[in-house]
Amino acid sequence: MSDCLFCSIASGAAPGFLVASTDTAAAFLDVRPVFKGHVLVVPKTHVVTLTDLDPADIPGYFGFVQKIAAAVETGLSAGGTFVAINNRVSQSVAHLHTHVVPRTKGDGLKGFFWPRTKYASDDEALSYAEKVSAVMSS
Repeated sequence: MSDCLFCSIASGAAPGFLVASTDTAAAFLDVRPVFKGHVLVVPKTHVVTLTDLDPADIPGYFGFVQKIAAAVETGLSAGGTFVAINNRVSQSVAHLHTHVVPRTKGDGLKGFFWPRTKYASDDEALSYAEKVSAVMSS
C-alpha cells in the first residue's frame, strides 16, 4: 500500500532505522521508543491487524519476532523484553506491528500500559470466558 508509512519503510522507499529483514517481514526502530532499542516488527504485506494476517504467514512472522526479541536482549544487554500488539485501538499506524521493547530490572515500567480491573465475581469471569469460548467452538 503506497500511502502506508510502514509499507514504505519495509520496502526501503522511506527512511527507517532497519534492524533486520526477511522476504516477508521487516524490523526497524520505533521513532518514539518506550526505551531506546524499541523495535517494531511488521509484515511486508499490508495487513491492518493480527486477524488479517494470512494463517500461513503466522509461523514465519512470529519466528522472526522471536529472533528479534532474542537479538534485542543480547545486543542491548537487556534483562528481557516486552512484546505487544495493538489491534486498531492505540494503533498509531494502521499496519500490523509487533513492539519488542527492551527491559531491565528497575526500568520504571510497571506492568501493562493500561489500567487493570477485576471481575466482580467468579460468575462474571466465567460469563466472559464462555462468550469467547462460544466463538472458538463455532
